[in-house]
Amino acid sequence: MKGLTSKQQEILDFIAQFARQEGMAPTIYEISEHFDIKSATAFAHVRALQRKGFVNRSSKARSLSLVNTEKPKHFSLTLSIPVLGHISAGAPLLSEEHVECKVIIDPSLLPRGVGGHKLFGLRVQGESMRDLGILDGDLVIAKQTEEASIGDVIIAMVDGETTVKSLYLTDGKWELRPANPAFHSRFYDLEALTIQGIVIALQRTF
Repeated sequence: MKGLTSKQQEILDFIAQFARQEGMAPTIYEISEHFDIKSATAFAHVRALQRKGFVNRSSKARSLSLVNTEKPKHFSLTLSIPVLGHISAGAPLLSEEHVECKVIIDPSLLPRGVGGHKLFGLRVQGESMRDLGILDGDLVIAKQTEEASIGDVIIAMVDGETTVKSLYLTDGKWELRPANPAFHSRFYDLEALTIQGIVIALQRTF
């Protein structure tokens, strides 16, 4: 698939967001009204998204559908999740400076109980969580939260860096435990650890 212009990406994101909120895809008129552009311009952007392989559209009203790698899925049945790059301390987690791209996933692949939480993705680096099936290059999907239970696989900020580990409490300190005997647990004072999210799913590209 060819890349998108910034305006095409904005329109694609709007279509996905509109469908999640309204339960149906937007019309060309609704797209043009939202972006304050002419209907012909909105139609041209949608046609460009079709040519680049991101959407399907028929002559029927509200027929926009997302093109996945295997088969098209209607936008009302998908979620657009931001994938974060380097996360710096002090900045809002989902600020634009952190978002590298977005990934479209089927919400049926996510566990129940994540409704109402903001979701984000993070690319895993290293093999420290190998024995839990989390490998180098995997994309983990997390729900944004500052609270976690013992044993949860969390995304945490420590010493200005982001890490993915299992959370435990040992001798009054947080233990970030790896899932690979080649790595060792690290221990932190309670106030030194910032929990950013709990891992709820994983996406792997072969």
